[in-house]
Amino acid sequence: MHSNSNIHIISIGGSVMHDLAINLKKNGNVVTGSDDKIYEPSKSNLKKNNLYPKKLGYYKENIAKNLDFVITGMHTKSDNIELQTAKKNRIPIYSYPEFIRKSSDNKHRIVIAGSHGKTTITSIIMHVLKKNKIKFDYVIGGRANGFTSNIKISENPLIIIEGDEYLTSPLDKNPKFLKYDHHIVLLNGIEWDHCNVFPNKKVYIKQFESLINKTPKGGEIIYYDGDNNVEKVINDFKNEDVTLKSFNREKSVIKNNICYIHNDSNELVKINIFGKHNLQNLAGSKLVCEQLGIKSKNFYEAIKSYQLPENRLSLILNKKNKVFRDFAHSPSKLSSTIEAVKKFHKKKLLVVYELHSSSSFNKKFLKTYKDTLSCSDDSIIYLSESILKNKKIKKPSINEMRSSFNCKKIKYVNDPKKLETLISKKIYINHNKLFMSSGNFDGLNIQKIVK
Repeated sequence: MHSNSNIHIISIGGSVMHDLAINLKKNGNVVTGSDDKIYEPSKSNLKKNNLYPKKLGYYKENIAKNLDFVITGMHTKSDNIELQTAKKNRIPIYSYPEFIRKSSDNKHRIVIAGSHGKTTITSIIMHVLKKNKIKFDYVIGGRANGFTSNIKISENPLIIIEGDEYLTSPLDKNPKFLKYDHHIVLLNGIEWDHCNVFPNKKVYIKQFESLINKTPKGGEIIYYDGDNNVEKVINDFKNEDVTLKSFNREKSVIKNNICYIHNDSNELVKINIFGKHNLQNLAGSKLVCEQLGIKSKNFYEAIKSYQLPENRLSLILNKKNKVFRDFAHSPSKLSSTIEAVKKFHKKKLLVVYELHSSSSFNKKFLKTYKDTLSCSDDSIIYLSESILKNKKIKKPSINEMRSSFNCKKIKYVNDPKKLETLISKKIYINHNKLFMSSGNFDGLNIQKIVK
């Protein structure tokens, strides 16, 4: 763990990067940072900790001669003046995953990987460890319930890391999760994503092959056994010195709109989450916790009070007509979340999905959304006009959207005001509503609209 160091963070405004800056300052370091755009809640958190840049933008003057090292976020461009100045002055530069690895050299490192469910599984493990008073550090992509930060680096002997497969930094085009040198890795499911950097499914799957091949002698691979892509990766893995353990889903029953799972004594345990994908996430989390010394009965006791992270199938309006918000950004997550809500709350469902990730703008990738809306009663696809202009992408037509999703009744909107008008129509008054996006619908106030 670093202390008494002079550190500059390029792209300090990110959700993980700004929490890292705060953590480093609290550990006794002198921290500065820069960014060209900083949004809430990062803005307020940085100001509260006296870390908000005096002037937005990137300037070579920010790279002081007395810096011990620089940490850079993924969104920093390779020609960034501060990055170039640090290189010229031979100041050590770390990507944030490289820095996490450097700071956890003497820790037992658990990495949670897969195309989806990473944040939820990481947060379940964090919740259970906390309930059982086990000390640990963590890195997580979303805000976990009961935790005030996305990152904690201290002297604790254990660290739980959400392992993202996206690129490490502008200077390193390898996935982040290859940097952590895990002792235990969980693989939750593989579905082609990030087609802007992984041009096809084969290249994408290869990243996960590289990940499990980094498992050391005596290490463990915990994997979901209901995924064909994971099965292929595991079947091709040859190392007798590594332990393989599989999981599927927790057994469940729904009574009066409440989900229960069965513990080892076949007793029912009430939980606050639902859906096949979350029962899968629970099963994987339980197996990791068992490897960390948590007894099964203690896992089930802790999970009773678990709540999903922010924007992960969150119930934002709990009245006669319910409104959910979810961080869906892939075809399988879209279909599984819709199915979960529809089966759990047997009522007409309006799905509002924003195509927001870079993959969403690729026509080849768009076709992987085929039939993902089949469980919804009505569907609206939102694709921001401003994003299309910024990325200089030709707007897909309504026919292209309907063809890609294989759904003729899709409504397609590009303007937030038009989206608000459409959602507010009387035909949707008695629908449950499910809003899904890795973005924010151009700042649309969902709670205000649905109320």
